[in-house]
Amino acid sequence: MESLDKYAILLAAAVIAVPIARWLGLSSILGYLAAGIVVGPAALGLIGDVEAIQHFAEFGVVLLLFVIGLELQPTRLWALRRTVFGLGAAQVGSVTLLLGAAALALGQGLAAAFVIGFGLALASTPLVLQTLAERGQLKAHHGRSSFGILLFQDIAVLPVLAVLPLMAASEESASGGSPWLAVAKLVGVFALLIVGGRLLLRPALRVVARTRTPEAFTAAALLTVIVTALLVNLVGLSMALGAFLAGVMLADSEFRHQLEADIEPFKGLLLGLFFIAVGMGANLGLLTSAPLAVLGLTAGMLLVKVLAQAGLGALTRHTRASSWQLGLTLATGGEFAFVLFGLAARDRIIDRETSDLLVLTVTLSMILGPLLVLAWDKGLSALLAPAPPPRAFDSIEPQENRVIIAGFGRYGQIVARILTTRRIPYTALDANQTQIDFVRSFGNKVYYGDAAKLDLLRAAGADKAEVFVIAVDDVDASVRIAELLRQHFAQLRVFARARNRQHTFRLIDAGVHHIMRETLLSSVETAQQVLESLGLSRHLAETTVRRFREVDEQTLLKQAAIGDDDEKLKASAREAALQLEKLFEADASGPDSYRAGSDSSIK
Repeated sequence: MESLDKYAILLAAAVIAVPIARWLGLSSILGYLAAGIVVGPAALGLIGDVEAIQHFAEFGVVLLLFVIGLELQPTRLWALRRTVFGLGAAQVGSVTLLLGAAALALGQGLAAAFVIGFGLALASTPLVLQTLAERGQLKAHHGRSSFGILLFQDIAVLPVLAVLPLMAASEESASGGSPWLAVAKLVGVFALLIVGGRLLLRPALRVVARTRTPEAFTAAALLTVIVTALLVNLVGLSMALGAFLAGVMLADSEFRHQLEADIEPFKGLLLGLFFIAVGMGANLGLLTSAPLAVLGLTAGMLLVKVLAQAGLGALTRHTRASSWQLGLTLATGGEFAFVLFGLAARDRIIDRETSDLLVLTVTLSMILGPLLVLAWDKGLSALLAPAPPPRAFDSIEPQENRVIIAGFGRYGQIVARILTTRRIPYTALDANQTQIDFVRSFGNKVYYGDAAKLDLLRAAGADKAEVFVIAVDDVDASVRIAELLRQHFAQLRVFARARNRQHTFRLIDAGVHHIMRETLLSSVETAQQVLESLGLSRHLAETTVRRFREVDEQTLLKQAAIGDDDEKLKASAREAALQLEKLFEADASGPDSYRAGSDSSIK
């Protein structure tokens, strides 16, 4: 009952702390750490037996390594090989060297300096990826590079976890232990896992899968992780290493996605418990007994990592801003540092006092890291990477083309290519400098300029043109262009691209009569092909789609007149649906109708 009380307190702390952290715009990991600090011995002291919680919570890291192993498919690694094994290796190597050299200078031994440098070089995979996702930067240059570096770090942790016991064994060799015996055990376990995974594990999972009992397969997934972890631990290696190897063995199997889905809930909860345990075990007394050491080490670690990683970004052709963002994003410490320092202290590679100092340093860095990224958004970017002066718009050569296209992305380019096939000249405008340079590299003549500027429209010959195509992606810019054209160039026939119905309403208000909704044509064409594949004749499928478009266009015009009255819009939609239903019911008795079975029909 007492243990249930402990876990009830832990869960309650997580339920309270994590939403508060997310409300403040911080990572959930920081919420877990804060919860651990509050309920631990350093604050309220609600839970005193921290070590027991830590042993149980470490299984969250074991499950995390299993999921990472599942994701390491050879094809995925090959696609990211340059970023992962190039930039990732450079980041780990350079930062480990710099921080390890600093540890040596402070009196640590060679093995301890390596562990300290490597542990501090790591960044938190869940924390960094969540920060990037919240800011929509996963696909940015520094976001893709960060992902590749984190992937390499996850891979690099494994050999270090394997080497730690060997380091301890080498130190004990004088008293009768043999490091060669440890290496032989390691090789033997690897061979056993590889052979057993192929000959036993996959066939066993197939047998369980045939029972079609979800809970049995979930139990099999957990059993796979536990047995592999315990097997590796028997020869003195990390359980996390065994779980990783189990994941790698199943990475290209047909069970990969199901295993990941079954393990994910347990991994998330236990990993949160692990971070709570880290917060509980943080020796906050060091902040009062040795504040200069703690703050100095944290500041030095952050400074070295930011500068080294920003330098690597500059060497790998990141822009100045992207280089600094890379350095700041990966400045935080990582969760594997807690595991490494704990194991190193257990194996007496580093002393317990140093381990406590390093754990507190990493904890503080995980709190300060997201704040550095926030500081970049709030103004640090202007100081470290001021924006270059805006490029002047192009001067447009005097010409009298019949068509002007504003926006030269995928939509505008297709229009332009079709005009080119008929040798109809056009003037193309786009306000995206990067897009202009890219399009020009293929020999297209496009001008850099904002089509929402009246002077530019006149320079482009809008007063002499016949047709104007608004193909810009930005809704507000599209409407501004339409309003300018109606006011100053009434002779133009305007064709506009609309992202959705609301955009369509605004364009109608701006006086545009020829509006093409982006996905409408492709959607109705797909629907027609689906109807034909279900047995309808081509004529009936075309008639169905045509009538749908007619009703939809009538409804669109009615809704544009209604405006923002939600109740009237809903009534209009219901009326349109009823009208279509009656039309198709009238057709259902025709000779060309489709029936599934004997008496059911399409409506």
